[in-house]
Amino acid sequence: MARPLSPREVFLALVNGVAEGRWDELPSLYAEQTHVVHPFDPLRAPALRTRDELREHFRPTDASPRLHRRAANITIHETTDPEVIIAEFEYQGTVAETGERFALPGIFVLRVRNGEIVSSHDYFDHLTAARIRGQLDGLVAAVNSAATTST
Repeated sequence: MARPLSPREVFLALVNGVAEGRWDELPSLYAEQTHVVHPFDPLRAPALRTRDELREHFRPTDASPRLHRRAANITIHETTDPEVIIAEFEYQGTVAETGERFALPGIFVLRVRNGEIVSSHDYFDHLTAARIRGQLDGLVAAVNSAATTST
């Protein structure tokens, strides 16, 4: 029986899989029941709790521009809990259609058990992500709409 991937190996498979666009492989890095949150999401999307929800999350759309990216500046911090790592990194790349260069920083706090992600707190720069995908105006409108309906 093969040894399960370590938290470090799972993280590297995740960020490199995203960078290389291996969308079909990414859900298998997560446990069937998981808990993935994006605390800095300005729209406060609900947690992703299953592989099926992650499969939908990772499904590419034709609406977004093509991004050529790589994971860079990776620093992985081990913790006293052998299941938990904190990983700092950024995606560096270009928008294929415009040639615009970008750097998108992120920090993941991952809990990996038996080689699968059972929880993840993914901290990203959502404004930069929206800008490079051509979705910044839509994000700002959605945040403004949410703000007016909650008051």
